[in-house]
Amino acid sequence: MNGNGNGGPLDGAVIAVAGAAGPAGRAALLRLAEAGATVVASDADAARLAEAVDAARYAHGGATVTGDTVDLFDLGAAREWADKTEKEFGRIDGLVHLVGGWRGSATFAETDLADWELLEKLLIRTVQSTSLAFHDALLRSDRGRYVLISAAGASQPTAGNAAYAAAKAAAEAWTLALGDDFRKAGGEEGPKAAAAILVIKALVHDAMRAERPNAKFAGFTDVKELAEAIAGVWDRPAREVNGQRLWLTPKP
Repeated sequence: MNGNGNGGPLDGAVIAVAGAAGPAGRAALLRLAEAGATVVASDADAARLAEAVDAARYAHGGATVTGDTVDLFDLGAAREWADKTEKEFGRIDGLVHLVGGWRGSATFAETDLADWELLEKLLIRTVQSTSLAFHDALLRSDRGRYVLISAAGASQPTAGNAAYAAAKAAAEAWTLALGDDFRKAGGEEGPKAAAAILVIKALVHDAMRAERPNAKFAGFTDVKELAEAIAGVWDRPAREVNGQRLWLTPKP
């Protein structure tokens, strides 16, 4: 374990981050490493993942940040990743789900069901694989957290976003079922592990602002703010966050 943290709830924790190579993943790796966690990252893009892992290691000298290319469409591969992680580091205290993707259409009638087939894999299958693969380890932890990043559109779908909103809503339902499992496992003492959903409108990062300097990005969540909110899930008792949608944007 590394000792970069400040003795907080993430110091010495082992956190897996799925979909770690994008801007949100990079910010999460940096924040979790800063808090003293050992961070185990995965992504389908090996080159971008390596860059993200190196950046987090460089920013926090001495931090343990590793990367694996994992096919999260495959439950067996996800289980192998979880088993390898727990065997290597002795515990798993969290899984942060940042696997994303978006497809949409100009109107409802123009919806392409090929978009649904892709989004079902990216946004639902990966949640199923990671939650099932990491379930037992999270229950063994004294601070297990499963954190899903979702979108406000799941609660208020728009005409051109039917496939995306439906996939996000399904991912939320799956995560809430995991939370109910954690609740039942905790019995009268309450859950020891928690499944929480962080809800955003959309994400923004520095490169987007540079490309569109006049855009307001109203209601968007900066990836650094999201990373702070992810880390904050460990600051609160499992009972408070389990089975909860935690809104980072106004509710629709």
